[in-house]
Amino acid sequence: MTLLDAPIARLDGTSGTLRDLTGGKPALLVNVASKCGLTPQYSKLEELQKTYADRGFTVVGLPCNQFMGQEPGSADEIAEFCSATYGVTFPMSEKIEVNGEGRHPIYTELTRLADEEGKDGDVQWNFEKFLVDADGRPVARFAPATSPDAPHVVAAIEAQLA
Repeated sequence: MTLLDAPIARLDGTSGTLRDLTGGKPALLVNVASKCGLTPQYSKLEELQKTYADRGFTVVGLPCNQFMGQEPGSADEIAEFCSATYGVTFPMSEKIEVNGEGRHPIYTELTRLADEEGKDGDVQWNFEKFLVDADGRPVARFAPATSPDAPHVVAAIEAQLA
């Protein structure tokens, strides 16, 4: 079983796997929240989606309420906020936990990867980004404050599409 085979439902409750969300493409997996100072990153994430979708890439949003309760809404509220406020078209999962005893199995695997500063382990905050290749292997990890369109993030995405 690979990371892509990990069961995870879509935001609308439809059951499936991470592969269903990524489409078997390289993907940027991001734990998202609607009431965070970093929430405006949704705009840049959507720009990445529009720029690279035709080249076989997707962003996947994974809502999480573990950081100061900044994703308190229901699935419908999250979907409405993302659509109405940021025009989000990329796939979104059900609300999950990324740290602790209830950590989703996807994040058990992702958090083994070290970030740019060599730090692995728990997700630091909302909008931490993990780039996975088409086979679901984690290849890069970016800090929450790193803009989704930062040159080194874009270069890492481009490398997966080459």
